[in-house]
Order: sequence, then C-alpha cells, then structure tokens
Amino acid sequence: MKLRIDVLAAAVCGGTALFGTTAVHAATACADLKNLKLPDTTITMAEKVPAGEFNAPGVQRPLKVPAMCRVAGVVTPAIKFEVWLPEGNAWNGRFQAVGGGGLAGIISYPALTEAVNGGYASSSTDTGHEVSDTANTWTLDRQRVTDYGYRAIHEMTVKGKAIIDAHYGKAPEYSYFNGCSTGGRQGLMEAQRFPDDFNGIISGAPVNRFTNLHMGQLWTAHATLKKPGAVLTREDLTKVSAAVMAQCDAADGVKDGVLTDPRTCKFDPSTLQGFRPEQIEALKMIYKGAVNPRTGVQIYPGLEVGGEGPQPGNPGWGLIMNGKDIFGIDAPVLGGMGFHNPQWDWKTFDFDKDVALVDAKLFGTLNASNPDLSDFKKRGGKLIVYHGWSDPGVMPQQTLDYMASVREFAGKSTGSDGGAYTDEYVRLYMLPGVGHCRGGNAPDQTDWMSALAGWVEKGKAPASLEGRREDQGKVVMTRPFCPYPQVAKYKGSGDTNDAKNFECAAAK
Repeated sequence: MKLRIDVLAAAVCGGTALFGTTAVHAATACADLKNLKLPDTTITMAEKVPAGEFNAPGVQRPLKVPAMCRVAGVVTPAIKFEVWLPEGNAWNGRFQAVGGGGLAGIISYPALTEAVNGGYASSSTDTGHEVSDTANTWTLDRQRVTDYGYRAIHEMTVKGKAIIDAHYGKAPEYSYFNGCSTGGRQGLMEAQRFPDDFNGIISGAPVNRFTNLHMGQLWTAHATLKKPGAVLTREDLTKVSAAVMAQCDAADGVKDGVLTDPRTCKFDPSTLQGFRPEQIEALKMIYKGAVNPRTGVQIYPGLEVGGEGPQPGNPGWGLIMNGKDIFGIDAPVLGGMGFHNPQWDWKTFDFDKDVALVDAKLFGTLNASNPDLSDFKKRGGKLIVYHGWSDPGVMPQQTLDYMASVREFAGKSTGSDGGAYTDEYVRLYMLPGVGHCRGGNAPDQTDWMSALAGWVEKGKAPASLEGRREDQGKVVMTRPFCPYPQVAKYKGSGDTNDAKNFECAAAK
C-alpha cells in the first residue's frame, strides 16, 4: 500500500555487507543464462552490466551499481522478475530478495541496487502485472490476484535461487527477504506459506490484513467525505498534531516533537478550538478505526495521535486523505478484486454486510494473518518486524495485534510461555515518530539486514539497534530502536539527539 509505488520500492531498507566476498568463478557465463531451462519460465534477458551508472526503467535518476549480470524472465502466465548477480568475487555468497510496494506492477530497482551494492545476489518481481495497466484490469483476473497475493514472490524466489546456482556454480549459503508495506506482507506470507524459502525475513509496516486495511482506509473517507463540513485539510491536520504535542510531547521526559508511545496520550479532539463539530466527529471516527456499526466489532484499528500533520519525508494523514476522493488503491482492491466491478461506488460500502463478502473471496489469498509460524521457526528462520508509530497508511496497532496473536498461538500450541517461545525467532520494533516505512521527525533508519544476518548466521539475537535520522546525507539524530515492549528512555542528561543518552527499558 502506498501513494507512489516507485518511491516505496526505494524505501525498502537494505544494509551494509557483513561478510567478505566469496571467490567464485562463473559456472554458466552470464550470456549463456539466456538458455537456462526452468519450469514454466522463459528467460528474456541475460546481459552484463558494467560498474557505474545504470538507467533503470521507470526510475528518474541513474542508479549506481557494481559490475553484475542482469537476468530477466517471465513465469507463466505473466510474472516478470529480475535477478541481479554481482560479478564473481564481489558476491558475498548470499541471496537477498526484495519486496514491492502498493499494488506492485514494477521491478523494485532501487531496492535491488541497495542489495547488490551490499554484495548480495538479489531479485525482484512485478508480481504478475504491470503498473502501466492504469485501469487495473488485472484485478478482475483471479490468477493474477493470486500471483499478487503470494505466488509471484515464491516463484521469483525459486527461480532466483536456480539462476544463482547455475551462474556461480553453488547455491546461496543463506537466503533473506527484505520488504516494507506490501513487501512486509510479502515477507510474512513467505514465512507462513513457504517457510523453506528464506533463512531470515525483514517485514516492515506489514499490510498483513490487506483486505481489512483498505476497509480501514475507506472508513476515513466515509468519516470525512460523506458529511458536509467534515473534510480535514492538511492545515487542519497540522493544527491537530500541534495540539497533540502541546498536551503529550513532554510526557516521555523529552520535548522533541516525538511521542514514544502515542497510545499513552489521551487526546480528546473535543478540546480543539476553531474546528467544526463535523470535523471533531470525523477525527473521533478515525482514531477509533473501522467498526461494524451493528455489532461494534473492530474491523481495523484507527490511526494514532501525533502523526496527523506532515513531517519531513512523511505526508501525515494526507497520504490517504485528499479531501476529494478515496485513497487510490482502495478502489481496485475493494471494487476490482472484491466486487469485480470497475465502476464500484465507494460510498455504497456497507461496513456490516460487505466486510464478510470481501473477506470470503479474498482473505485467504491476500491476507498474511496466520499466527502459526512454527514451521518457519523449526527450520531456524528468524524474523524482524518493524513499524513506525506515525504511519499514516498502515495502522501500527494492527502489527501489534498480529504479533500478539503469534505469541498467543505459540503459547497454546506448545503449552509453554508463548512470549519466550516467540522471542527465540522474532523481534518487533515500534519506531516513535516514523511514518510509512521511513520519514518523520525521528530516527527512521538502521541496518536491519546486518542485524538479521548476524542473528541467522552468528546466533546473535538483536537487542537495541541504533536508529538514525539523516538530513541531506548528514546524520542529525540517533536514538535506540528497542525491541518491543521496551522503549527508549532518556537518562536525564546529555544531548537528546544522541542515542548514548538513552537506554532501552520497560515502558511505564
């Protein structure tokens, strides 16, 4: 899920190379990979790319890449994928597949670039359709919806490993998946459906209950667009954020425009001055989240306080609210995939009857909500999940709810402490002030891949990670990223922009 798919693809966080390169000699020359025979697959390109600037299709500026072999192919019926293979001695012996964003439809070239620059062989897929299909006719094709839901990532992974093996003459020592948003969902889907595909998975801001997310986003449109006077402009949202911060910013010991955990802020929109009653009611609905009007059952959580207005690199709630129409992805998901109706009128959605109709058709195909990750754990898999508290697109509470279901299932299925069992292979990081995958007024980046690889290969479970915020390439703020439910607490003295003056501790 995302407003600009190409931008989100670039938001997938990679990492620096942890390991030395592997001395290998090509078993199959790059050009000869064009003749490689793989099931249900046609290799359409196999060519060497020199080190330097690479002009990727659909990417506005050149990407800086190492010398590599670029392979492209298609899996029946229309799953396009690419595999990038660093030149022999630059390969670190590992595979890092990267996820997509939004409705996909593109190869995630910036994420591929980050992976190969770290020494990894890497792959990406458009998931079986092209973004050039602006009418989203593919959403009416059940096979392509299935490919988007889970099949394309698995097929890309199988084919990618086979191409790596053929080219280098050896299989990757370890395989990793790295994605955020839709990529985060793809990572969880892999752990649930294909636990043998990857040794380690990074899942950022996962859209794991995909169908319900779009119902949750539609709820905000109903709250703000169906009643005269309920529209909230970006200026309005900026004022709301300012009021939230005035009430709650200093509660965590540091007045910095960042809420360590927004759930502790008991903000009442009724206290706002200069807002219409319709706007106050809309805000209350958005914070509450989508609920069944007949039963009161929560359909999807609401957005959190503090992230309403725009911040550096984070558009705030403006990501999904433009004051005129619904968020662009909601219509193809609910109207196209759900009701098979390109002319679907979003105003007619019934939050009682239509929820069950859509979920009956799509839940098992698109939603990565299975709490049973035991097969992934049994084969030694490790999972890092992260989510920004100021995410305006994918509600953070849903990630907490999913992880709680994983712990609960583990406890019931093993008869042991579900939390301790889950901690053996899962780490969750909730990031204060961070938007959708990246952006916000707080540290939003860290080396997730090195942390994951160190856990998988060295047995070093990640604890506190140093997060950083950059401005024009310069680090301007660092804070600890703490494994949930711990939070970063200020020690009481020293520069509040320096991580060394904070410690991970239990929340109050």
